[in-house]
Amino acid sequence: MSARREPAAGPARRAGLLRVAVIGATGRMGRALVRAALERTDVVIAAALTHPGSAHLGHDAGELAGAGALGIPVASDPALLARCDVALDFSHSPAAAANLAACCAAGLPLLIGTTGLPAGFAADIERAARHIPLLVAANTSLGVTLLVELVRQAAQALARFDAEILEAHHRGKKDAPSGTALALGRAVAQARGQVLEEVMAVERTGVRREGDIGFGVVRGGDIVGEHTVIFAGTGEQLALSHRATDRQVFARGALQAVTWLADKPPGHYAMRDIIL
Repeated sequence: MSARREPAAGPARRAGLLRVAVIGATGRMGRALVRAALERTDVVIAAALTHPGSAHLGHDAGELAGAGALGIPVASDPALLARCDVALDFSHSPAAAANLAACCAAGLPLLIGTTGLPAGFAADIERAARHIPLLVAANTSLGVTLLVELVRQAAQALARFDAEILEAHHRGKKDAPSGTALALGRAVAQARGQVLEEVMAVERTGVRREGDIGFGVVRGGDIVGEHTVIFAGTGEQLALSHRATDRQVFARGALQAVTWLADKPPGHYAMRDIIL
């Protein structure tokens, strides 16, 4: 990995536009990012990348997103990162390490929104963050970002209450519990001095163990994303919830985050850094 490169001052950059690379441009979130970029006057899609075997290679990224032709063909060549100022990775977890290495080689600030990241990837993140600005987010909604912080405060204040996390997503989502649910669970665990992996209960029978953080998972239809954290005490419960009805909220949040990230020094950042 190399030190951060100063992006070349191409025409878009000179005009004040942030040139964005979307990795995973043919997926649900990739297409949403292309559409969201067209809502803004300060960013432009400069590269749309996918895996080498994709049936969408060569297709116009804007047309795939239902936004009209952009003149940006979907490609698989990481060398295209050199024409960009920042990158967003919403591809698949098996490709995360290679995408991270490519962005490090290009000296490109990177937001990773891919969930279900492989074991041991945390070490790759910390190494990369010495060279590039790097933000890893299980969920790029600003509302969910605030929810995580509220859950952290509630978990500390209601330390003796049982904590249960319920999440629902569309039928095609592969990872369960969701990355957002795990982030909420981690917020509870950290506030209580626990290690999530030691107290999380996903599939269980019998009496609830004291100190467990429970997870309930629903998969069905076209549910965009719903998360609720229940703190259950004796005689009272507190529920903190977020419901997304439009996938564009994640795309808009991701673009806001990567715009914020673009001029930061190398380091490991989180969505909470944007709102706090």
